[in-house]
Amino acid sequence: MISTRTGTTISVRNLSYAYLDPESQAQLPVLSSVSFDVAQSELVCIVGPSGCGKTTLLRILAGFIHPLQGTLEINGHPIDGPSPERILLFQELHLFYWMTVVGNVEFALEARGVPKPARRPRALDVIEFVGLDGFERYYPHQLSGGMRQRLGLARAFAAEPAILLMDEPFGSLDVEARSEMESEFLALHEAKKFTAIVVTHDVRQAVFLGGRIFVMSHRPASINLTVTVPFARPRQSSIRQTTEFHALEDSLSSQIRSGD
Repeated sequence: MISTRTGTTISVRNLSYAYLDPESQAQLPVLSSVSFDVAQSELVCIVGPSGCGKTTLLRILAGFIHPLQGTLEINGHPIDGPSPERILLFQELHLFYWMTVVGNVEFALEARGVPKPARRPRALDVIEFVGLDGFERYYPHQLSGGMRQRLGLARAFAAEPAILLMDEPFGSLDVEARSEMESEFLALHEAKKFTAIVVTHDVRQAVFLGGRIFVMSHRPASINLTVTVPFARPRQSSIRQTTEFHALEDSLSSQIRSGD
C-alpha cells in the first residue's frame, strides 16, 4: 500500500521576490514580505488577483527559484532547491503520450531512483489508489480529462511526497468534471493526510477544498487575509449549495477584487 510522509510543517517568513526587466534591468517587485505557516497534513488554498505572483510563490516553495529576501523552512530546515519531497503539479500535466498509464508512473519512479523490480508493483498500487485500475494499458489520449488529472496525481503520489504544490490543478476541466475531481481529491487527502498548497483563481474551488485560504493582494503581493473555512470534513458536494458557502465565496471574491 502506498504511503505519504507526514509531520511536515512549512514556515515562510518575510519572503520577497522581484523579476529583472530585460530592457531596463530594473527590478520588478512581485512578492513583498509574504509570511505564513502550513501545518502537517493541512490543505491550504491560495487565491488573489490575476498576475499577483501566486505561481511564483509556488515555484519558490518548490525550490525552482530563490527569493531575494526572507526564509523558507520545512520542519526547521531551509528550502535550498528542488526535492522529491515537494512535487509541483501544473495545470499542464506534461504526460508522456507515447507511454501507457503504467508506463508514465513507472517513468516517474525511475526518475526518482526506484529499482526496476520495485517499479511495477508500486506503480500498480498507486494507480489503484487514484482510481485508475483497469486502465493501466491505456494511453493518455484514450483517457478523459479527469482521468488524465488522476494520472498526474498518480505520478506525484508515486514519489510519496511530503508536500503537493498544485497550480490550477483542475482548471482545464469542464464544470462537471472539475466538481468530480475536487471531491475525489478531497477523498485522497482524507485518506493519506498529505500536506497540500493549491493555487487557484476559482474562489468556489478554494472554499470547497481548503481548510484555510490565503488571499493575496495586488503586486507586489503579500497575504492580506487568512480565512479558516468553517465547514467540517469530510465535505459533501452538497455543501456548495448552502447559503453559508455562497456567503463565504462572495466575501472572498469581493476581497480579491479590492486587492487591498
